[in-house]
Amino acid sequence: MSKKRAVSIKYTSREFDTIKADLIDYIKRYYPNTYRDFNEASFGSLMIDTVSYVGDILSFYIDYQANETFVETATEYDNILKLGRQLGYKFKGANSSYGTVALYIIVPVSSSGVGPDKNYMPVLKQGAVFSSAAGTSFMLNQDVHFANANSSVRVARVDESTGNPTFFAVKTFGQVMSGEYRTEFATIGAYKKFNKLTLEATDISEIVSVLDAEGNEYFEVDYLSQNVVYKGVVNRSKTTGNDGSTYNEGDQAAEILKPVVVPRRFITNKSRRTTEIIFGASSDSEVTKDFITEPQTSILDIHGKNYIQDTSFDPSRLINSDKFGVAPSNTTLTITYRVNTVENVNIMTGQLNGATDYDMEFSDIASLNASTVTTVTNSLEVDNEEPIIGDIDVPDTDELRHRIRDTFATQNRAVTQQDYESFIYQMPPKFGAIKRCRIMRDNDSLKRNLNLYMISENNFGKLTRANDVLKQNVKTWLQKNKMINDTIDILDANVINLSIDFVAVGALGRSKFEVLESAYERLFERFSRSPDIGEPFFITDIYKELRNVEGILDVTDVFVTKKNGDVAGRAYSDVSFNLDKVTSSDGRYIEMPKNVIYEIKFPEFDIKGVIV
Repeated sequence: MSKKRAVSIKYTSREFDTIKADLIDYIKRYYPNTYRDFNEASFGSLMIDTVSYVGDILSFYIDYQANETFVETATEYDNILKLGRQLGYKFKGANSSYGTVALYIIVPVSSSGVGPDKNYMPVLKQGAVFSSAAGTSFMLNQDVHFANANSSVRVARVDESTGNPTFFAVKTFGQVMSGEYRTEFATIGAYKKFNKLTLEATDISEIVSVLDAEGNEYFEVDYLSQNVVYKGVVNRSKTTGNDGSTYNEGDQAAEILKPVVVPRRFITNKSRRTTEIIFGASSDSEVTKDFITEPQTSILDIHGKNYIQDTSFDPSRLINSDKFGVAPSNTTLTITYRVNTVENVNIMTGQLNGATDYDMEFSDIASLNASTVTTVTNSLEVDNEEPIIGDIDVPDTDELRHRIRDTFATQNRAVTQQDYESFIYQMPPKFGAIKRCRIMRDNDSLKRNLNLYMISENNFGKLTRANDVLKQNVKTWLQKNKMINDTIDILDANVINLSIDFVAVGALGRSKFEVLESAYERLFERFSRSPDIGEPFFITDIYKELRNVEGILDVTDVFVTKKNGDVAGRAYSDVSFNLDKVTSSDGRYIEMPKNVIYEIKFPEFDIKGVIV
């Protein structure tokens, strides 16, 4: 009897049909006399289908696990975020919007009858809450002095008999940020290393404070081995001048920046909408001393040692220790945070008009008339003379991958163009966010000057220019990482609004209206993502997308035109731009200048087509 030749197993068979075919072939080859009934209704076919089904499922999960292990192939948003954290990317979560508002009060006339009485010009305290008609809350992020020299004064009320003014309207400006403060209480049980706490609220912009029942404060840090933060302390020191007089040094520096050792600390991990707090690994009994490393012990050769240390020294180790902070235990935490009240916190001009909760401070309220003080306090009005922006859509999976790669390449320094752009996108959410940015060398400058072009988005998700407050936040954020000899000019990117018209050939027997609707949906999805500043507009992409629509046989013509001005109540950009000069000779793409970004602003009106 001849011996059967062994047949190698096909490990490339991974789905149901190929696994089933291999099993049947295996049975026919090795068990020809044992099993012959391959009818689909037989019990043997049931067993073959079951094994094939199990093999298909196992293959799927093996592929899934392998794909979700790498940033480039992962599809789950949370998995991409976890992989990004390993590469140094910190997801920002809910962004805040920032802007400047005009504040108005009425102040009685002074006793001399000339100008307002400055005793009735109060200080509007930080934390005042304003609201828009849509329910968006904003908070004043600094004290506003109505008596400052930049306030404008106009006559508000006059005496009808004499015509003399009785009240003056005082106008000044303040900066606001979106959100409101909320408090959450969390009961912590027995000591646990790296204890994690997920907050109940969503869309949290920043953690303001964390206190335990004993009054200990926990500080947010970038990483748990960081045991020093820098806080501003009010400067109350007095200095004697040459003439013998004394003055407060706080007039020159209102606060003194000092390092503060923080044995109790935490870090935050944010997903799309939730926030998780992670505490340290030590307990009160384990931490007896937390100190800043002395530089000389790390970089100097100390006399008496029988060895020489490595002279290289990382300055960041001054604020590092081998401990990871004290974790709370057997206590109740009081967590205060700022949270957005609505999903989109950008508002247009004139929409902020309500003073919800505020506190005013008068210099010598005891000597003032109580009724007049009430009149001044209740007269507060607010208005935003420019859009308040800074909130942008959460990046999708593709954009998130790009940001993770850029962050990893940046390595915590700003040298290249990619480094600068990555740092801007990593600005903490409490300072707002930029939709798109691009940094370039200014070839016309005699110095090492860089031009930073940026664009934000409004409450409708359309591109708009960043306001002055957002630009100032970006400037401050870059100061700590930019090269010392780099000078940066922050400029607005120009927006070009485009429209698309196409003519396509439909298949016989298909409804032209259904095919046209499918074509619209395809193009709407294609242009829903904002391009990068300076990214070309590829006309060939329109042909490609339309030819992939079921029911379209061919695309005969595509016309791209520029929209500008006000058309039927739709406001377009007025930037002067000649499409013909920047369109390639073969008509395949439109080359955008380095400071220009294109936008299909109203797809439902700006994308039109005909099916023939």
